[in-house]
Amino acid sequence: MTGPHPDTGVHGVPALDPQQLGAYFVLMEAVSLLQYQVEQQLRTEGGLSYVQFQLLARLADAHGQLTMTQLADGVVYSRSGLTYQAGLLEKAGLIARTPSSEDERATLVTITGTGRALFDRVLPGHVQVVRRLLFDPLTGDDLHHLGDIMTRVRDHMRAQPPRSAAPRKRRPSPTFPPPAATQA
Repeated sequence: MTGPHPDTGVHGVPALDPQQLGAYFVLMEAVSLLQYQVEQQLRTEGGLSYVQFQLLARLADAHGQLTMTQLADGVVYSRSGLTYQAGLLEKAGLIARTPSSEDERATLVTITGTGRALFDRVLPGHVQVVRRLLFDPLTGDDLHHLGDIMTRVRDHMRAQPPRSAAPRKRRPSPTFPPPAATQA
């Protein structure tokens, strides 16, 4: 019987070894469980999505205005999605957006007093969820190693070209008008 080498997966791509596969599944499950609990807490206590919380957190930490580009740099989200989320926060009175007087292409974003109060209200519950689920089972050494490992992984991922830089796959364009059906 001939077939692909046992270490070769689909289309000749090497398969993940059992340790890699196990680490991948554990990581994805842990992230999903944490994300679910964080989202639940933010929705229950503040009516916020995680992305909205991230935006408020970055603005609260900035102690001033940020451009939409500066906000986008720290949030892993599409630009259009980020603009939509900022619009929802603005409509709710949690942020204010104004055009930049220095750069006509830039929009400046500021957290409002209402936004700051909401952020301050949900932050303690957020910290409790993260501490309970992520940090409580870890020792100091574990935390150091996890931080080091995830920093390397994140930096590696961020060094890759962004999705927006990838060439788009082109679909063959339909022919108009459609070719006439051949008759037998």
